[in-house]
Amino acid sequence: MNHFTIFASKNDVDDIQDKIAEVFAKGYTIEPSDSGYLLKSKGLFKKSRCSITVLFEDTNPEYFAQNIPGMMGYYDKIPFQDEDLKEQVMIQISVFNTVIAIEMDKEITEDHMQLFTRLLARIGGVGFLPDGTLLDQSGSVIVYPNGESGPANFRPQACTRKIRSQEVTSEQGETRKNRTIAFLTDKAIPYVTSLPQLPPLEDCRFKSQEEIAKRAVALLIVIQFACDVAQNGNIEESRECFTNMLCTYGVQESLTEHEKFFLESQHPSAQDAVNISWQYEAYWTLIWALGLVEELDFPDDVCDCEYAVQVVSRCETFEEFYKQTVLRSKEEILDEADKIYRLHWACVDSRINGQVAPLSLNESVVMERRRGLFWMMGYQDEEWDTISMDT
Repeated sequence: MNHFTIFASKNDVDDIQDKIAEVFAKGYTIEPSDSGYLLKSKGLFKKSRCSITVLFEDTNPEYFAQNIPGMMGYYDKIPFQDEDLKEQVMIQISVFNTVIAIEMDKEITEDHMQLFTRLLARIGGVGFLPDGTLLDQSGSVIVYPNGESGPANFRPQACTRKIRSQEVTSEQGETRKNRTIAFLTDKAIPYVTSLPQLPPLEDCRFKSQEEIAKRAVALLIVIQFACDVAQNGNIEESRECFTNMLCTYGVQESLTEHEKFFLESQHPSAQDAVNISWQYEAYWTLIWALGLVEELDFPDDVCDCEYAVQVVSRCETFEEFYKQTVLRSKEEILDEADKIYRLHWACVDSRINGQVAPLSLNESVVMERRRGLFWMMGYQDEEWDTISMDT
């Protein structure tokens, strides 16, 4: 074994370097690295190196979005001896926002483990061993990889920010969640019951019909520019054309800040162009909500881009486009949001475990649908470009 990882849920992360320095105070040198710190020692770490990688959810959201669901899936499959302990462990995993990964180029000795568990105690959190054993902050075993309970008297701990964003349960939310689970079960798609409910209707801040319609038109126009950029078209001609189109429909203010920057950039990024082009799938949820798409098909393939363009291009003004829309009910939108949320978990779980996504689910389609649906329901007041993709 040459890995030891600390997972924690912390408000204050500014003192982590100080805590590392406190623990490795004798006979070490510490150097900053791209991802954390490199420790060298003439004593304990003689002729060996110890790298410490520190990751925070705020600055590394993709890591947490990709790895925490897999961790939850791993422990969900373990046959815990104590079901109450399993629930506590799953709750704890769901609120992790800090990771300290320690890697040595040689086997970890008992002396090393004493240092690492001392750091665990300073940080406060849960220790993870490569075989799946979990330790509490004192170094006592919480659970062994076979599901057997350890001696630790474990209770989850979360930073206040995570607590505030924790699941709000309701009868409505539970009914919706169970309806989605029935859908997943019917299709033999894996799921975890620990994935939280989405908020009830009264706790959401749904966008208005006009907001959704303007966002749809603005997004479609910037997608066309992105497609031209991705295909190495004449950028200046394309920029002028689509900027004029935004003005014609009067939807300039419905662009995101990122889209405005992309549209105005003298050298728009090819990767940004690809990313924005994928948002056809998010746009598809908007025109579905506006009654212009009959249903959201199973997300295993891309949408009908030709039709997606036509629903706007056949209208000469925004008013003409708006008159053909009929907003679906909030219940329908929230039902689809719950479904895509749990399908996203299935995508992430299969990817992390090196498996093919069930029923050929297309994770890119799923993520963009989630962006559109979660934006319309006003999930946690998140902006379009920063919709959380955690599962």
